[in-house]
Amino acid sequence: MATLKDIADQVGVSISTVSRVVNNDTSRAVNADTRQRIWDAVAQLGYHAGKSAKDGAGAKRGTSARQPAIGKIGCIVAVNQNKYNHPYFSPILEGIERGIQEHGGELAYIHNGEDLKSPEMLNKVIQEGAVDGIIVVESIDPDVYDTIKRHIPYVVGIDVSDPSIPSVGYDRLMAAKHAVQHLIARGHRNIGFLGGSGRSLDITKEKRYRGYKEAMDEAGLALQKEWILDTEWNAEKSYTLMKRALEKPAKLPTAFLAASDMMAISAMRAVFESDLRIPQDVAIASIDNIDFAQYASPPLTTVHIPKFEIGWVAAKTLVDIRQNKYPLPVKITLPFELVARQST
Repeated sequence: MATLKDIADQVGVSISTVSRVVNNDTSRAVNADTRQRIWDAVAQLGYHAGKSAKDGAGAKRGTSARQPAIGKIGCIVAVNQNKYNHPYFSPILEGIERGIQEHGGELAYIHNGEDLKSPEMLNKVIQEGAVDGIIVVESIDPDVYDTIKRHIPYVVGIDVSDPSIPSVGYDRLMAAKHAVQHLIARGHRNIGFLGGSGRSLDITKEKRYRGYKEAMDEAGLALQKEWILDTEWNAEKSYTLMKRALEKPAKLPTAFLAASDMMAISAMRAVFESDLRIPQDVAIASIDNIDFAQYASPPLTTVHIPKFEIGWVAAKTLVDIRQNKYPLPVKITLPFELVARQST
């Protein structure tokens, strides 16, 4: 069965744009040409939406007339997908959609945190009967989040720090620590960090930074403040800060841990433009293992995060909590794996 991602890939737009068109969501304009190409892809790939604005039909997903175990589910993603092109989030969304479909449910919509700053959109999301549950991917505005929890009967988080709801994710602190330990095992003693802060706006509280620091402390290695580059999760800023750091005459780290592959890859460009070699002059390790990481030059050492599986398990968890399988909010942590490549 075709998915929203299949349509998005064929048309060359984001999953959220496809979701808005097939669900007749007019909160954001989609130009007529793009809208028509989406509907053409819907017809070509055989996608069946729960309720199509194109024909007004109310055909349910799946072939069974029984009450679905999971119902209609919404998805809220913290970041603006169009801005970041979701190389990390797209596989998670694919896993969510596949899991919902496999359990007889329907993905009602995908919105991002920016969408929900509009009171009209927020009201539409929480209106009675709109959805049976919501999956929240990473932290969104606290007021919006509280409103969702008050009005939606079932909420599951992906990498959401809220012990009152079921959550799915991976151990970010340990993933970063594992990557730094790999660099230390390769002989590096001066290791920098490329990352960003969360809602606290304090990079030292971010879990991947804490994993980096913990590994360095346990190895008895010093951290230099000038080696900690706060990119604000922006790939362009990662490039700029690395370029600036490499221009300084002071002694540089022989290696960096980047908190995401996108930041690592842009930093690698800065290294090459400074006439330095990877890994001989500066080694780089990262976290995520997005598809493009293996095609970086040189291929990027990174911690593989099971993104599709995280999304699928989140959908399955919604099924389970609707069936009262857990007496308390469950926290499911999926394993990660270091993928060593030539960048280290």
